[in-house]
Amino acid sequence: MIKITFPDGSVKEYPKGTTPFQIAESISPRLAADILVATVNGSIHDLERPIVEDATIKLHKWEDDEAKSTFWHSSSHLMAEALEILYPGVKFGIGPSIENGFYYDVDLGEEQIVEADLAKIEKKMIELAQQKERFTRIDVSKAEAMAKYSAKGDEYKCELIGDLEDGTTTFYTNGVFTDLCRGPHLRDTSVIKAVKLTTIAGAYWRGNEKNKMLTRIYGITFPKKSLLDDYLKMLEEAKKRDHRKLGRELELFTFSQKVGQGLPLWLPRGAALREQLEIFLKKVQKQHGYLPVITPHIGQKELYVTSGHYAKYGQDSFRPISTPQEGEEFLLKPMNCPHHCEIYKTKPRSYKDLPLRLAEFGTVYRYEQSGELHGLTRVRGFTQDDAHIFCREDQIKDEFCKVIDIVLYIFKTLDFKDFTVQISLRNPNNHEKYIGTDENWERAESAIIEATKERGLETTVELGEAAFYGPKLDFMVKDAIGRKWQLGTIQVDYNLPERFELEYVGSDDKKYRPIMIHRAPFGSMERFVAVLIEHTSGKFPLWLAPDQVIVLPISEKYNDFAQKVCELLNNSDIRTSIDDRNETIGKRIRENEIKRIPYLLVVGEKEESTNSVSVRKQGEGDKGAMTIEEFVTFIKEEIEQQLN
Repeated sequence: MIKITFPDGSVKEYPKGTTPFQIAESISPRLAADILVATVNGSIHDLERPIVEDATIKLHKWEDDEAKSTFWHSSSHLMAEALEILYPGVKFGIGPSIENGFYYDVDLGEEQIVEADLAKIEKKMIELAQQKERFTRIDVSKAEAMAKYSAKGDEYKCELIGDLEDGTTTFYTNGVFTDLCRGPHLRDTSVIKAVKLTTIAGAYWRGNEKNKMLTRIYGITFPKKSLLDDYLKMLEEAKKRDHRKLGRELELFTFSQKVGQGLPLWLPRGAALREQLEIFLKKVQKQHGYLPVITPHIGQKELYVTSGHYAKYGQDSFRPISTPQEGEEFLLKPMNCPHHCEIYKTKPRSYKDLPLRLAEFGTVYRYEQSGELHGLTRVRGFTQDDAHIFCREDQIKDEFCKVIDIVLYIFKTLDFKDFTVQISLRNPNNHEKYIGTDENWERAESAIIEATKERGLETTVELGEAAFYGPKLDFMVKDAIGRKWQLGTIQVDYNLPERFELEYVGSDDKKYRPIMIHRAPFGSMERFVAVLIEHTSGKFPLWLAPDQVIVLPISEKYNDFAQKVCELLNNSDIRTSIDDRNETIGKRIRENEIKRIPYLLVVGEKEESTNSVSVRKQGEGDKGAMTIEEFVTFIKEEIEQQLN
């Protein structure tokens, strides 16, 4: 018999070799019908895979991320089966699940798939799913696997097999399709009730531009048609909110082929938006004791060799810049942290000087392949709201709490209400890939866990997801239409202080290494603005809007008064412009509402004679007449309310 421990701590005994599905059946037939996959001893398992030793178990329904991931990965195999039937001779690359759905990279030889073909593939997938095909797992030797795919002429699978260690190779079969795969998978295909193939794209094999371009087919599936309908509605809403579309319409940013792919140009309104975000965070940082620093956009190659970034980014990033001086090489900086380490070293530090908090809106550069670029969310040059805290071991928890407070304030102010926090820790069974002593890691991990508890945060713990230099916190935010984004991260680093030989003198006059905390509440200005645009649909809160107010004179007779109003408001630090185009007042009102400007002020004879304005609010319409002084007070109070 084996002992099975459930999430509530209860323990039951089962015969050795019992499967997760059988365990679910023993609890209730309904549960067995609903579960899709199980976590056994921290690893995701097929429901039909026998458990041969004492274990902890968690059974996952559709609502769980683990279940969705398995559902969509199984769906990629179902799509591959359909492709193999419809396009004989097709070769397969990889077919993983992704955040929403799945894809498979395929080589169709001389054949081509176009958007019109997707409906045919969807139909075949549904047909196969209804046959209730089992997903069957078998262990094979590396030689057997290589022989199978060599005979098939599938060079992509052969290459993947070549990277595997013998004894780790497994096949999964559904219907007539067999794939090289670690799994896990669903019990069978019958739970896949709704299919939508969404996009066709090109993708270089293994992400290398020197390799062949494969066809990548994206899709998503659901256990109910109603869930697919909801998803398609969300996609339509997402199209309306697309930051690339709104960025053009609202004149926030643009791209130029002459400047270069992935290098955004911020237009006046977009620059104003960014400036307000920077002012906002700088004010918060000043209150929390951060010191501003500025570092160059380049650094000597040796700086990044020391930090380890050259080894990490050197091959796949921008190449070194040579100067007229023989042998002198610089790099566009991929990270701000090495520069901040050098700032720390400018003078001797004492334990009394710590924590030292250095902050910079620093622009960094990383080469992304052209196919990976996407609006502001994936660019080649971006600005991080970067800060590095140098502290003692006993200060880690307190510093984490303070950074959490900053992040929570940002989320509250910008109306990000739905978020979770992921705590990423070491793999408890494999410490080899991490640096630092066990004692330091235990202290850091405990400090992070305690800090999140102290602040009452909903957390998930991911083992093995820590950076090699320390544990971290990642903030996962859901936007207004339910999409999940990573915004903000806090990381503990024992590595860079060691590499740069950073020191401070303790109270006992001995020398110690400081601990380094990396923190970026926004993450990057580009990505954060993209998420903010889509979250708000371009209707920014009043304090942040590039144009807070626009003044509309009824006719050119009142242009001078409109100009006077505009100047008075701007002098009161209210961002105001004037629209005195030779168009009807109705048309100008409509067009400026489309631009998401929070307040429209209409002025004519009555307003001029009473030194007042007729106020219209975005989305709410007419708010009546106010004197200019009353309106200034009204606006200031609304901004104050939003920021506090």
